[in-house]
Amino acid sequence: MPRYHSPLMQMLIISGVCFLGPGMFNALNGLGGAGQLDARTTSDANAALYASFAVASIIGGGIVNMAGVRIPTAISCLTYALYTATYIHYNHTHRGLLTIAAGAVLGVGGGILWTAQGVIIVSYPSENEKAKFIAIFWVVFNVGGLLGGVLPFAINYSQSGALTDSVYMLFVVLECVGACVALMLAPPSTIVRDDGSRATMPRTNSGLRNEATRVLRVFRNKWMLMLAPMSFASNFFYGYCFSAYNGALFTPRTRGFNNLLYWTASIISSIALFVLLDSPQWPRRTRGIYAVCVVVLASCAVWAAALVVQLRYSRGGDSTDYPGGLLDFLQTRAAGPISVYFFMGVVDSWYQNMCYWIIGTLTCDARTTARYIGFHKGVQSVGAALAWQLVARDVPFIAQLAVNWALLVVSLPSMAYVVMRIEDRALDDRLMYLSPRVNKSFVSGDSCIEMSATPKQKSNRLTAAII
Repeated sequence: MPRYHSPLMQMLIISGVCFLGPGMFNALNGLGGAGQLDARTTSDANAALYASFAVASIIGGGIVNMAGVRIPTAISCLTYALYTATYIHYNHTHRGLLTIAAGAVLGVGGGILWTAQGVIIVSYPSENEKAKFIAIFWVVFNVGGLLGGVLPFAINYSQSGALTDSVYMLFVVLECVGACVALMLAPPSTIVRDDGSRATMPRTNSGLRNEATRVLRVFRNKWMLMLAPMSFASNFFYGYCFSAYNGALFTPRTRGFNNLLYWTASIISSIALFVLLDSPQWPRRTRGIYAVCVVVLASCAVWAAALVVQLRYSRGGDSTDYPGGLLDFLQTRAAGPISVYFFMGVVDSWYQNMCYWIIGTLTCDARTTARYIGFHKGVQSVGAALAWQLVARDVPFIAQLAVNWALLVVSLPSMAYVVMRIEDRALDDRLMYLSPRVNKSFVSGDSCIEMSATPKQKSNRLTAAII
C-alpha cells in the first residue's frame, strides 16, 4: 500500500475522482447528445461549458495554489452531478435552458478540477516516472468512461429512445461519490517523493496579487505560447467524434457499445505510449521526438479512415443518408466504421498523454505546473467551445472533419520545436535537493531556466541562486 503522502497514492485518489466525475461525463457525451435523441441541447450546453471552462482554467492555477487541491476539487466534482441531473428535468419538459446553464456552471468546476488534476499527475512524480503516472491516471479515468458505457448499453439494449431517468440518476450518485473521494486529497506541500525530494518548492509572496501576476506571466511564457496550437487542438475533435460520427451514424445502443470500445482503446494505448516515453534506452528528448512522430502519423491515418466513412453520408440520426441507414453493431457493414471509432480512442489517448508529458518536462514545481496546466486547459477549452458550436450550428460533417485534421497539422511544428529542446531533467527538480534558503532564493524570480539557455547561463543562474 503506497504512503498516503506519496505521489502514487495522491495520483490514485485523483484518478478515482476523475473516474467518478469527468469519466461519467465522458461516457454520457460519448453516446452522442448525452443519450438524447436531439443532440442540439447537449451541443449548446457543451459550448457554454467550454467557454466558462476556458476562463476558469486560466484562473484555476491561482485558485489551486491558494486554496489547495482538496476543497476546490470536491466542490468542482459536484458540478458534474448538477449537470447530469438536469437531463432528468429535460426528459420530462424537453426544455434545454437549465441544462445549458448547468453546462456553464460545470465549466467553472471542470476548469478548477482539471487544473488540480494536472498538478498532481504532472508535478508530483519524479522525472523518470511522469509518463507512468500519466498512463496510470488515464487507465483509471477511462475505466470510468468504460463502465459508463456499459450501463446505458445494458439498460437500453432493447430500446432505442433517450436514456431513462434511472440511468441519469445512477450517474448523479456516482459523481457525488467522486466529490467525497476528493476530500481524501493531501495538500501539495506535504507530498514527499520516494527519493526524499518534495513535490513543491517553498515560495514567498504567495498572496492574491502576486499569484495573479504570476498567472498573467504565463501568457508571455515562450514555451506555453509555442504549445498553444497543441492545446487548442487537443479537445477540438470531441465534437466531431462524439456527435458528428458516433451520434449521427449509429443506433442508440450501438453508441454505448462504441463507447466501450473507445475507452478500452484509450486504456490500452496509454500504456503503450508510457512504455516509450519512460524508456531508459534513449534520452528524454529522443523519446519525445519518437512519440510525436508516432502520434502524428497515427492521427493522420485515423482521420484519413474517417474521411472514407464520412464521404458516404452528410446527415445523421433517423434521416441519415448513409447507405442502409443507421448502423447497428450486430450488422457486418458496421465493422469498418466501428473500427475507425476504436482507433479514434487510441489517438485521443496518445495526444492527451503527449500534451501532459510535454508540459511536465518544463517544470517539476507544483505551483508553476498549476499555472501551466491552467493555461493549457484554458486554451484547450476555447477550442472545444468552438468545436461544439460547429456541431450545434449544423456545420457540414465533412467541414468539421477537415478543420480537425488541419488543426492537427498546424499544431505539429511548434510541438516538435519544444520537444526537440527538452532536457533530461528540469532545473527546478535539481534544486529540490538544495537547502530551503537556496530554493527560496531561486524561485523568488518565479521562473526556471529556459531550455534554450546556454550551459553558461544556466550555471550562472544556479550560482546566483546558491549565493
